[in-house]
Amino acid sequence: MRSRDSQPSGCTLFEQELVNAMNDFVNTAETPHFDTAVIERGARRRRATAIAGIATALVVACGAGTALAAGVAGSGSHTSAQTAADSTTADSTTLLVRTSDGTTAREQLAGVSAARARVALVHFRLTPEFTRVRMSDCKKQEDAVVALSPHAPTVVHPGDTVLVTTCYR
Repeated sequence: MRSRDSQPSGCTLFEQELVNAMNDFVNTAETPHFDTAVIERGARRRRATAIAGIATALVVACGAGTALAAGVAGSGSHTSAQTAADSTTADSTTLLVRTSDGTTAREQLAGVSAARARVALVHFRLTPEFTRVRMSDCKKQEDAVVALSPHAPTVVHPGDTVLVTTCYR
């Protein structure tokens, strides 16, 4: 045992040796170096991978669930196979809106004009934002709706912003 300092009253020899060992460690140990940029990039990469995995799982689960729900809730004039096919192809232009009475309204905006889409969105108290994409095969008319974001199966609420993509030749 080393005796650097006089032993304080009430302190055993073991406690004094422990204090001396800790002081030696504090005074001689090198400070570890961490590359925080590398650690942060790794954390972001893991988070992005996890989010992508969860989003993929939700798309797979909700996409199949939406097709099944549309087949069950559809009108009697459509077969469930037709309804499932319609919901998977039209989901990018289908809007699901939670109304004030708690129900969900479904609005199909595929091929309608930008003006008609604006009227529908304002009716549901949504904020429309429009973008245009060049397409050689604009279906019905110039300035027709080709995509919405968010779209079914995501439900939007009054006050939300909806990005409406229209086409031009």
